[in-house]
Amino acid sequence: MSITEQNSPNMQNLLNDLTTSLSADDRFVSEGKVMRNKVVELALNLDPSLIKLLMKHESLKKHFFVEVDDVLVFDKVKFQKFVSNKQFLPGSYTQFKNKIGLTIGDDYLEDAENVVLAWPYRDCVLEGGQDIEDARRDEIFWSETLAPDEIDRLLSPKVLVNFKRFSADSKDAKPVELTGNDNLIIKGNNLLALHTLRKKYAKKIDLIYIDPPYNPDSKSNTFCYNNKFNRSTWLTFIKNRLDIAKELMKSNGSLIVAIDENEQCHLGVLLKEMFTEHEVHCITIVHNPRGIQGTNFSYTHEYAFFVIPKDRKTITDRVVDENDIDWRNLRDNGGESERSDAKNCFYGIIVEGGKVVGFTDVVPSEVEPEGQNVQGPSVGQVTVYPIDPAGIQRKWRYARQSVEEVQSLLRAKKTKGRLEIELGKNFGTYRTVWQDSRYDANEYGTKLIKALVPNCEFAFPKSLWNVYDCLYSVVGKNKDAIVLDFFGGSGTTAHAVLELNKNDGGNRKFILTEQMHYVEKVTGPRVHQVMINNGTDSFVYAEIAKSNELFVDRIMVARETETLSKLWAEMQERAFLSYKINVKNINTSQTEFKALSLDEQKQFLIEVLDKNLLYVPLSEIEDETYKISPADRVLNKKFNN
Repeated sequence: MSITEQNSPNMQNLLNDLTTSLSADDRFVSEGKVMRNKVVELALNLDPSLIKLLMKHESLKKHFFVEVDDVLVFDKVKFQKFVSNKQFLPGSYTQFKNKIGLTIGDDYLEDAENVVLAWPYRDCVLEGGQDIEDARRDEIFWSETLAPDEIDRLLSPKVLVNFKRFSADSKDAKPVELTGNDNLIIKGNNLLALHTLRKKYAKKIDLIYIDPPYNPDSKSNTFCYNNKFNRSTWLTFIKNRLDIAKELMKSNGSLIVAIDENEQCHLGVLLKEMFTEHEVHCITIVHNPRGIQGTNFSYTHEYAFFVIPKDRKTITDRVVDENDIDWRNLRDNGGESERSDAKNCFYGIIVEGGKVVGFTDVVPSEVEPEGQNVQGPSVGQVTVYPIDPAGIQRKWRYARQSVEEVQSLLRAKKTKGRLEIELGKNFGTYRTVWQDSRYDANEYGTKLIKALVPNCEFAFPKSLWNVYDCLYSVVGKNKDAIVLDFFGGSGTTAHAVLELNKNDGGNRKFILTEQMHYVEKVTGPRVHQVMINNGTDSFVYAEIAKSNELFVDRIMVARETETLSKLWAEMQERAFLSYKINVKNINTSQTEFKALSLDEQKQFLIEVLDKNLLYVPLSEIEDETYKISPADRVLNKKFNN
């Protein structure tokens, strides 16, 4: 098909006719768009219904059928090229995958004399996750060139299966009855899980806390990638997920991202670019006092980015340790420090047992000589006024209302037989360096998990109190907050939410997603055990239904070529293969296949799978091909309503 022919009015009419005809068949349409992959797949399989549909339209019959001895023969190659044409799918610069090449029409330079420069589609979609260091399997990160309809299809909501409820009153899982306000742990690719959650949770999430792969320049890197553009690949991976996560956040919602020095500066730029209506702050947390040995420096810290709204106070007043702040006398001294200099700064501060318990505007006619203390309103209480040792009535540095707001930062200190009131210097704000023995990842991460899940092996878990303080700072006053963590890991975020609720009687909910297998052996059991220990709450567990991903799992664990050959035979019968491959050619090239290394053979078999159907689309839940149980169909309908 020539370039001139592609751009001709007749060709445009043919394009319109084909689009109209295909749109009349529900099999070819998803969310109002024609699914090119489905059309090509059925065309190559000579689907009778598709052929009948094309023959009904005179222009389509004339263009895609050839008459041979009075018999019309469908030219499926010509039809495939037409459907793959960029005009049929605007925005896709070429149907060739992951290549920058010289082409003429649909062929590369080696197959033609005239050339035109064609570039691959401008974006990529990545998927992957973290693994256990001691028992790791290489996680596949596909970085593929996808056309717009392929991306839409890939990211469409997916079916959830294997629903179970785990509650504090039982060690065993229970049947599920969804309430619409459940804690959730979802096993599956987090990018697809986020898109699956969008309908139900759009603009409903109060806080997103994530601890993504750190991407260090070392063998311990759990972020695997398939090109040399490590930084850009990692950023694309993160941005794809933050794009959809942002849609789930409330307009006044917040985001916290834990990270270390390897990607801290790059992530900061990305966050400031993506969240222009938010403040972006970076704090340092000392999480490993022993240090992680580097080439020249031993790192004892990591970072947390706080992305918070500009239009309101988001950070909760911190519950502080007296040793963590600097104190100063609340009573004013020096010039303009007397009572007459500020009428609203003379009031009583009620102290009981050395702690500030209240305030009063009642001023007695007399105070104790050389003192500022009078008996309080109740037995055992003392009211302190801003009177200096010489008996001069002075004023507090701040009005009563301002001081009441930071009562947790007030303390009563006895000096030379008299009480003085002191105020924390930071006045309730958070410092940018957090240093506390509770943040030690070994003591309150690794050891804590092993106490909850014996014989558990999980590399580098966060300290519970590191995450707890991060969550408290944002949703400490919101007892009904929904917290999302789509890098669920060992379940520390869920544990921290449960601790917050236990301490203040809150009803906060968590949503975790995790695709690695330890979600069943570590994450879920840990969270369940915390609920049992606390004697309250429950969560619902579900998995994204797998389709082609089942073959990916089996390919990855195969240990020999013979196993892969048997898998290929099964894939031809049961898997959804990419329309771009020719099964016959592959079957006649077994010698070349066997000459590849085992890793190359695995990569090849994964390549031939249709990535749009790694998991079961929600739109096809009724299709008997996927064998979704009636019970799971009902639960999916209820979950998405």
